[in-house]
Amino acid sequence: MVFAPGDEPRNELEEVKLQNASKQIVQNAILQAVRQVSQESLRREGRSGDCRARGELGVRELTKKHEKK
Repeated sequence: MVFAPGDEPRNELEEVKLQNASKQIVQNAILQAVRQVSQESLRREGRSGDCRARGELGVRELTKKHEKK
């Protein structure tokens, strides 16, 4: 690895900690986005009809698609 003048190489343990922290931040952001999209979808479905019935239909359709493969 090449370092600019005045830069010191980071301790490997520190680098691993930073990488793990970065991964955790990304995972949390993705999880939050998925939750938000799911909540918005449920709200939209709730406006157009019974969301439980629509959700069950969606699960069945997904299962059938995977079985065909």
